[in-house]
Amino acid sequence: MARNVEFDEQLAISKAMDVFWKKGYNGASMRDLTEAMGINSSSLYNTIGDKHQLFLKAIKHYTESRMEAAKKQLQQITSPLKAIEKYINASVYTITNEPNSCLAIKTTFEVATGDAEVQKVIKADNEFTYQLLIGLVQKAIEKKEIKVSQDAEMLTDYIINHFTGWHESFIIHQDKTRIKKMAQFLIEQLSQ
Repeated sequence: MARNVEFDEQLAISKAMDVFWKKGYNGASMRDLTEAMGINSSSLYNTIGDKHQLFLKAIKHYTESRMEAAKKQLQQITSPLKAIEKYINASVYTITNEPNSCLAIKTTFEVATGDAEVQKVIKADNEFTYQLLIGLVQKAIEKKEIKVSQDAEMLTDYIINHFTGWHESFIIHQDKTRIKKMAQFLIEQLSQ
């Protein structure tokens, strides 16, 4: 008779997410994952599925957690421009202080180009960021907090594309000051 598998699936996914975050999808072995999750491989296969299914759940967990945190953090700010600044500075903090940086960006470079399911999750995360920021940019333009451009779509793309560039720069140079200076320059440009 088969033994019942009992474990906290969300906690296990969170632990697997940490392994993927540190080692990447290709670098994480099934042994790494099951040891971190505190389960055996048959329990993993019987409840969650294979490594790919686990990765999808982990990246969804990561992106959905970020979305909730961003909404909660920004809803208290009445100035759209101040909310944009806070979002930019939070991104800089993640890039320069989190030991493994941004899992979504790492996943984009490692896996998303060749995996339609992963790409779908990353695209949803990017679309959330875009919709969040374009709403703030439009409000900032309406309130005349941003005068540099009336093209909210272009300005939103401009902001978002900085995050990927800063991530790459930090990986190469490991220079927090450099990233902070670029972020401050972007904020100054928006504030003109």
